[in-house]
Amino acid sequence: MAAPVVLKSGRGNFVHAGNILATQRLLRYHPGAHVGMGTNNTLFALEDGYVKFTKEVYIPPPRSLKATEVITKLPKGSVLYKTFISVLPVKQDEKFRLVDKI
Repeated sequence: MAAPVVLKSGRGNFVHAGNILATQRLLRYHPGAHVGMGTNNTLFALEDGYVKFTKEVYIPPPRSLKATEVITKLPKGSVLYKTFISVLPVKQDEKFRLVDKI
């Protein structure tokens, strides 16, 4: 039996680089912008920012195994979606200092 997905950070929460966003055994959530994925499908933030969830239409390759197994069992007109977790980085304006002039 697969363990449930555990979301560590919800939508709109501020996270730091390296924070774990979700732990999952099966790939339910996919990494979006500024999100990395560990070897055990753990999603983590690559930059400081705010968490955002998005759903996108998924069209499998036409001759793939997934297409023949999944698509043939769905009712006609069904749409498949993938859920992505992204991190919207905070703006870096005026947070740097001049080190040297060229």
